[in-house]
Amino acid sequence: MSRLIELWTGEDGESHFAERDFDIPIQDALRVHATITPAGGTYEWHTAPHRQYVITLTGTLRFTTRGGDQFVVTPGDVLLAHDTIGGGHRWELIDDQPWTRIYVELPE
Repeated sequence: MSRLIELWTGEDGESHFAERDFDIPIQDALRVHATITPAGGTYEWHTAPHRQYVITLTGTLRFTTRGGDQFVVTPGDVLLAHDTIGGGHRWELIDDQPWTRIYVELPE
């Protein structure tokens, strides 16, 4: 079963997340593109470059916020990332698969 996980910047300036109902409204996209990160990949502290959906096709990742909260993303999950300012988050691949994903960049 696919999940929708929202990642945003709270009033404290830090990234927070919550699982939401899987109800993605039809909306315009600014750009759609795909990216692959090899197995074992990581990405240290960063914010989302813009508001976007990230659809995971392969790979299992652990995301961590600066507050130490963690969540795992698996194939089929959709991440709505809009923590574009503040402390940000990091991720690491935790299985032996590459992370294949589709980005859908959204208007602000």
